[in-house]
Amino acid sequence: MFFGLSTLLLIQTKPLVGQESRWGSPGEETVKFIIASEAKWANAACSPQPDLKNVIADDFQGTSPSGRRYGKKDAISTDTKALDRDCQLGQVKVRFFGDSIAIAYGAESAVKAKDGEETKHCLIWTDTWLKRDGKWQIVAAQDTNIPCKP
Repeated sequence: MFFGLSTLLLIQTKPLVGQESRWGSPGEETVKFIIASEAKWANAACSPQPDLKNVIADDFQGTSPSGRRYGKKDAISTDTKALDRDCQLGQVKVRFFGDSIAIAYGAESAVKAKDGEETKHCLIWTDTWLKRDGKWQIVAAQDTNIPCKP
């Protein structure tokens, strides 16, 4: 009994290793795809981006700067009656965790009009990408308002 138990423990015991991670380089095809997709999403406030439906996963969940949760329907919709202008994607860095998870860390800005007054709004965000069936999609997002630099 003791021999069997100790043998089982030796077989089952292996060192625990954390998930391998690395920063993506700007020349990588997947990084280019992720950044181009993030640019489309950043521009969705200024003009409709029909391709977003392919980038946002059906089971997507996001958290807006106000703390409101939203799903894919809200993530891909554009209010064409209240378009922003000067939508810009800032720097985006992509970190990979294994072959099927990536986290994109980025920033964006847009000029919003309300009651005849324009205000620049700036966000930093973290988007979680998952590769399923050979296709990269955003499954989660967290956005935070920040003061815009002059």
